[in-house]
Amino acid sequence: MVEDLSKYHRPIGRLLDCRSRAEDWDGYRLSEEQLEFFQENGYLKGIRILSDEQVEVLRGELEQLMNPEHPGRPLFHEYHSNESADPERVLFHALGAWRVLPGFHDLLWNPAFLLPASQLLGGPVRFWHDQLFCKPARHGGVVAWHQDYSYWTRTTPLAHLTCWIGLDDSTRENGCLHYVPGSHKWPDLPKPVLAGGLEESRSSLPEELQEKFRPVPVEMKKGEGSFHHARTMHGSGANDTPRPRRATVINAFRDGVTSNSNEPLLEGVPAIPRGQKMGGQFFPLLFR
Repeated sequence: MVEDLSKYHRPIGRLLDCRSRAEDWDGYRLSEEQLEFFQENGYLKGIRILSDEQVEVLRGELEQLMNPEHPGRPLFHEYHSNESADPERVLFHALGAWRVLPGFHDLLWNPAFLLPASQLLGGPVRFWHDQLFCKPARHGGVVAWHQDYSYWTRTTPLAHLTCWIGLDDSTRENGCLHYVPGSHKWPDLPKPVLAGGLEESRSSLPEELQEKFRPVPVEMKKGEGSFHHARTMHGSGANDTPRPRRATVINAFRDGVTSNSNEPLLEGVPAIPRGQKMGGQFFPLLFR
């Protein structure tokens, strides 16, 4: 098995530029208008996270990791070559790439992610877990409408944030994200089967929320990312185009969130007793 990179709580490779001066970091700061849009709608799109060169590095690593025989596979918390129940619709989905290869490891310390995340969370940024999503060409699967926090109630309070980063251009045709503006103000909803049918979870909503369910497509260029609140409803459709639609996701929370379970919070991670602050090797503090 390969070395577990989770023991390194700093960049170790060459994916990132070394930027330590305040004036360098200020270029990543969100504007007041962007912050207000997020507060009103529960998401923010079109934030440049990666250069074209960085995208190519991560694409190369993703190709390695999609091989189920990769020696780092035991380090993943979850690994699904196809999480869809439909063999004609494929959704590759895995958690834990930061533990396996240096590009995905160092991505967590990207200032283009960290500074906006700290503004949106209102405090220090601590890592929760990463995700890889790949919808292959012509038969890529869907992601059902859901709130991220419905899968994360084993941590509390809700002070979580998701950053979705495209490794390809994402369009309506290849299954881009759709957000439901304002849904971050809705109550917690039951969690659906993530790679089940796109519309099943929508049809189970209370009538008053059905009327407010007006999703908008979020088309972005490769290397761009979106941030969304942990209660924001989102989902994505199938990919029937001749090219894959690949993405990586960083999930984070404001430092101080505690465990809400005496069971392991992720597969292969030691349990953190209920009520104890999240931290340690697998949940590093990324940004103060």
